Amino acid sequence: MMTPSSSVVAQMGGLVFLLALSYFGLVIGIRVGKEGWPTSSPSPKAPKESDTSLKLLDTSVIIDGRIADLCETGFIEGTLIVPQFILLELQHISDSSDGLKRARGRRGLDVLNAIQKMSNVTVTITEEDFPNVKEVDSKLVELAKKIDAKIFTNDLNLNKVAGIQGVKILNINELCNALKPVVLPGETMRVFVLKEGKEAGQGVAYLDDGTMIVIDHAKRWIGKNVDVMVTSVLQTSAGRMIFTRLKEETEREELSFARV
Repeated sequence: MMTPSSSVVAQMGGLVFLLALSYFGLVIGIRVGKEGWPTSSPSPKAPKESDTSLKLLDTSVIIDGRIADLCETGFIEGTLIVPQFILLELQHISDSSDGLKRARGRRGLDVLNAIQKMSNVTVTITEEDFPNVKEVDSKLVELAKKIDAKIFTNDLNLNKVAGIQGVKILNINELCNALKPVVLPGETMRVFVLKEGKEAGQGVAYLDDGTMIVIDHAKRWIGKNVDVMVTSVLQTSAGRMIFTRLKEETEREELSFARV
């Protein structure tokens, strides 16, 4: 039979238990509010910059200059890395005794300077080098593999070598070809005949993006603008070539055929 004293002890014990339970509930509630409920698997990590936006610039793409236009449009973001050995090559070209090479080298330095002033990209100069590797292209591939970066280039040979070694390439020529308006046989255009072609009587012109236009029987029109008609288009990994003939010649042949 329970005595009055034991009843009081039991009531006190129950009260202590309830108070302790309330205390632990309050502590757990505060902790969950601050940290959130634990999950069974960790949330995915955000991609590192080296996985998404590190890009190495080679000499050819800097001298080409279109990389600056792409950066200015905002299509290129992230970090552009210029190795010190690429800068040295640019400086060597800009100091060349050959006037054309010197102009190309200085253009490259001007392009690089322009990109450094843009707010949407970061240009980083790295001292990383590979003394045991002699060729600049090979150094670039080794650096790309080491830091997990892509290479911006217009060099077809570098494109092939890097691809074999698993390095991703961003080729501006390929980009321009992909975005270039399609030229179909039968279309006409007006071009400036710049020089003589390889075959007898041929003239050669260029579009603004560097695409070569071969014109039959246009040698006599060198230094002048002419209207031409597209006869065929040849697409290669090195670029696109457009073959044409003089529009007036085509019209004359069609008129002669109509009279027969």
